[in-house]
Amino acid sequence: MTKPAHNPELDEHPASNAEKDPDNWVTGGEPMTGAQASYLTTLTEEAHVEPPAEDLTKAEASKQIDAAKGELGR
Repeated sequence: MTKPAHNPELDEHPASNAEKDPDNWVTGGEPMTGAQASYLTTLTEEAHVEPPAEDLTKAEASKQIDAAKGELGR
């Protein structure tokens, strides 16, 4: 009998592999998503800082979201 394939959903600590550095994302170089743009715009408005550039990549947007959330204490 063969061993079943690993299922991350059954891991004791499932979130342990959920965090991945945006620089290592396969799609990190693609344009940011609409959801990222909207959320980042909201965060920058709340922080009273310049809105994000429109040509950010997914990875860049993710990093800016994390930074803005940190500045807002989220």
